[in-house]
Amino acid sequence: MLLTEQMEETTFSPAEKNVIHYVMADYTKIEDTTVKDIAAKAFVHPSTLIRVAKKLGFRGWNDFKAAFLKEQYYLHNHFVQTDANLPFAENDSLLTIAQKIASLEQGTIADTLSLVEHKQLQKATELLYQARQIKIFTSNANLLISQDFALKMRRIEKQTSAAEIIGEQVYEAYSTDENTCVLLISYTGENKMLKRILPILKQQGANIIALSGIGENTLTRFADCHLHLATREKLYSKIGSYATSTSLAYLLDMLYSTVFAKNYQKNMAHLIAIGKEYDDRTSTSPVMHENHSPKIQVTDAVIPN
Repeated sequence: MLLTEQMEETTFSPAEKNVIHYVMADYTKIEDTTVKDIAAKAFVHPSTLIRVAKKLGFRGWNDFKAAFLKEQYYLHNHFVQTDANLPFAENDSLLTIAQKIASLEQGTIADTLSLVEHKQLQKATELLYQARQIKIFTSNANLLISQDFALKMRRIEKQTSAAEIIGEQVYEAYSTDENTCVLLISYTGENKMLKRILPILKQQGANIIALSGIGENTLTRFADCHLHLATREKLYSKIGSYATSTSLAYLLDMLYSTVFAKNYQKNMAHLIAIGKEYDDRTSTSPVMHENHSPKIQVTDAVIPN
């Protein structure tokens, strides 16, 4: 849940509402303003700001202010000309629709990248790299996108699977241990199935990476690390989940690539050696011809029996 949504749903006293109205009216006004000054402008006692922050789950006003400004900066600096829910109009031409979807997806990738924190990406990469097995828990279209990630990871000898059968997720969760890295994927971070298996995964000692929208949610609260999906779409008042799907595909490609890079030469040699042995496809396009091999040593690659 976005912090702004949490502020709208939380019950505040009349004085606390004055603070909420003040900060919501123009977030830039609080950036370099002291508690005393904000209290004076909102016609409340300074302690009211502290109570507001604590009601929203923060230790104090400065913690709240930092989180609020970060969220507002994100919401006001991406997709300013593209509606992720209705990216094209009823009477747009075919090429106009094509251009708008391209613009949306390009913007989504840039948006997602802006949310990536180096520390979180580094930890996620290490957890995936060290894991003996990787399990993915998600649902609907996210499951289809995750299957491509699992395929890529298996090709570089990382045992990866997506829990696909409805009702089997609990059993899959119990089959994890401290050598398992789990990817929990949910746009809201409040998927009922994932919340059900979360305590099981913690009990089993699995390492958890959460992929969800920005804002406070159950998955990010209990995960070992998290990466954020672009957060621009409503739950169902939209033409399609363009932004969410693009954002998730990009994050998973990013994770595959950072894990791949941990053993770049070995992984590249492995893929090339197997491709040479078993990929018998032909093409008339010179772009696809394997005439120029990359500068990779393949002599030490082992072909599986």
